[in-house]
Formats: sequence, C-alpha cells, structure tokens
Amino acid sequence: MKTYSAKPGEVEKKWLLIDADGVVLGRLASLIAMRLRGKHKPQFTPHVDCGDNIIVVNAEKVRVTGNKLQDKVFHWHTGHPGGVKERTMSATLSGRFPERAIEKAVERMMKKESPLARRLMKNLKIYKGPEHPHEAQQPQVLDVAALNPKNKRSA
Repeated sequence: MKTYSAKPGEVEKKWLLIDADGVVLGRLASLIAMRLRGKHKPQFTPHVDCGDNIIVVNAEKVRVTGNKLQDKVFHWHTGHPGGVKERTMSATLSGRFPERAIEKAVERMMKKESPLARRLMKNLKIYKGPEHPHEAQQPQVLDVAALNPKNKRSA
C-alpha cells in the first residue's frame, strides 16, 4: 500500500469564520493553528498547504484565564542600546491592535522558522470588531465556544 501525498492543486480550501467573543486565547490559538496547517483533514501532507483560510472577528473580546492579564509580559528589543521594551497582556488587548495577541499566539504554535509557516500565516485574517471584508468568500461559521465548555469563559 502506498502513502498518499497531496499535491497543491488537489487541496480543497474552505473559508471559516470564528467569533472570538469570550473564547479563551490559548484554546482558540491551538484550534486555529491546527486548522491553518490542515491537520484536521485526512489528506494532510506535511510539506503542502492543506489548511483552510480563517477569519477571526471580535479579537478585542478574547479572554485569558488566571492572572495572565497582569502577569504575562511580552518583551522585545528595538535594536538600539537600552531598547528592551515590554507590554502586559492587558495593555495589548486594550491597545490599538488587540488582534496581535491572537496573531502572536497562533504564530508561536506554528512550525518555527519555515517558509511554509510564513505562507500559512497569510491565510489568517484577524479583525478587531465584528465586521470583516470577506463576505464574497461565503465563510462557514465555526463555533469554537460550542466545541468544549472550557473554550468559553464568562469572567
């Protein structure tokens, strides 16, 4: 029996719409990373883009559990001497670009430093509010909160 290897032309890509309102960030990011990579499909091939295109709306309403809003701190360096910057999760989610919290969480769950991972991240569209410009693609709604009771937190 031969191993099946999908060709890029044979892959059927869907458009999925996910509402992040009240959904736990880590659980949402792991589900998005799996769907972007295509691991939920039986014809998954590691070196081919088998994943779906994903639209995430209401990124500013995503939840984190525990004390992560105050305790989780992101560090980066500007490249200048003494240029170490830091920002808490609450500052990220209440700031100008709350969609970066989801983007970074998904990016860190993808395969590291690969051209395929960079190409797959282009299939992810994240929007701050409930509106998105992808109505023409007729995305199917994926209710992440209904998949598992732990996916949605009220407080």
